[in-house]
Amino acid sequence: MSNVDSNSVITLVDDLIAATPIPEEGLGHYTVLTHPDARVVVLAFSDGHLLKEHAAPFPVLMQALTGELLVRAGGEETRLIPGMLLRLDAMLRHEVQAVSASRLMLTLITR
Repeated sequence: MSNVDSNSVITLVDDLIAATPIPEEGLGHYTVLTHPDARVVVLAFSDGHLLKEHAAPFPVLMQALTGELLVRAGGEETRLIPGMLLRLDAMLRHEVQAVSASRLMLTLITR
């Protein structure tokens, strides 16, 4: 992976999957890019892992890279699979549960 901390006009993260192994149990947390405008984090969920209800201080874009996840927010449950994109407002309480071993890419819009 290159340019994890970047202030350049172009940033390349060359292999998100290889850089974010899924643990046998629990949750892996990997910051894959930090920039003044955004921070990108990949959460690697073991099968069935639940990330309990919490809120992010910034708007968040969620994309499943692998696997299948359930996102519960705003009184709704969304099944998130690769190819889908979900946006949450800042401070919206939510929880995420892995239906299968999964990687979830979060883009926090920091500016």
